[in-house]
Amino acid sequence: MEIIRISAAGIACVLAAIFMKTAKPEYSVYLTMAAGLFILAFAVGKFSYLYESLKKIQQYVPVDTTYMNILMKMIGITYIGQFSAGICKDAGYSAVAGQIEIYERLAVLAISMPILTALLETIHAFLG
Repeated sequence: MEIIRISAAGIACVLAAIFMKTAKPEYSVYLTMAAGLFILAFAVGKFSYLYESLKKIQQYVPVDTTYMNILMKMIGITYIGQFSAGICKDAGYSAVAGQIEIYERLAVLAISMPILTALLETIHAFLG
């Protein structure tokens, strides 16, 4: 199972970063960034699998391609935002991390507006 390998690698990097923090604090930040990029490489594979699965679902359920693309963008925004905010928190910049998280939420909300609009139009047509 990949989650065991990812978790073990993450824990090993955290332990190494804790050890490095006493000797060279700046290297511990680089080590956590490297661990994050390592895990990101695995996540990209999962994103492509998720995208292909959504395409298969589209064959069985008639869903507009626009909505599937929006869903993938939302997943990407969330992952990148959390990844960046986590690195900022590890480096000790919680205020910047908080701003990234707020922007991430606003971006997801903004990108989801076409879905909300379509839902409201469907409800209006159904009731009216």
